[in-house]
Amino acid sequence: MLHEKEVETQKLREKQEKASDKQAEIDALRAKRAFEESERRIREKEKREAEELAEKIQVLNDARKKQFDEKEQRLAEQAKQERDEFMRIIQKQKELQELERKKEEEKHKILMEHGKQLKEHIYTNEERKNIDKREYLEEGRKVREKLDNDKKKLEAIKKEKLDGLYKLSIPDKYASDLEKLKIV
Repeated sequence: MLHEKEVETQKLREKQEKASDKQAEIDALRAKRAFEESERRIREKEKREAEELAEKIQVLNDARKKQFDEKEQRLAEQAKQERDEFMRIIQKQKELQELERKKEEEKHKILMEHGKQLKEHIYTNEERKNIDKREYLEEGRKVREKLDNDKKKLEAIKKEKLDGLYKLSIPDKYASDLEKLKIV
């Protein structure tokens, strides 16, 4: 009988384990389904929110595009006005520059003529100075030449006198003064 009780207890335990396993499976399946349902709801909510966000972004983009187009139109009109004004100013500046160029051309022509006259005058003065300088140098050369000739003549006279004194046998003390005399 003890053995039968053990077998029966064993069967009851196995039955309980099976029932427990079955309940665990059912609980797991319910939890899985609940999780999947929760996930599906979250995905649907995220999808709705994403669609709403996309719609809001599209509305914002449309509004921005419209605003951008209007701004572009205003800027294009403003740019055309500014370009027209700029072209008018450029034309006026070209006219003024042409007048200024003609004035400068006339001024340059007068300056060139004046410069030419100055150069001719300077050249004439330089020529005159060069001639005067050459004449001055030539005169200096002639004076030096004359001084050299005079010095040579004086040296010759001195030598002649000293030779004469030595021939006459005059004492050296009298001739030494004449010998020491330098002719400059």
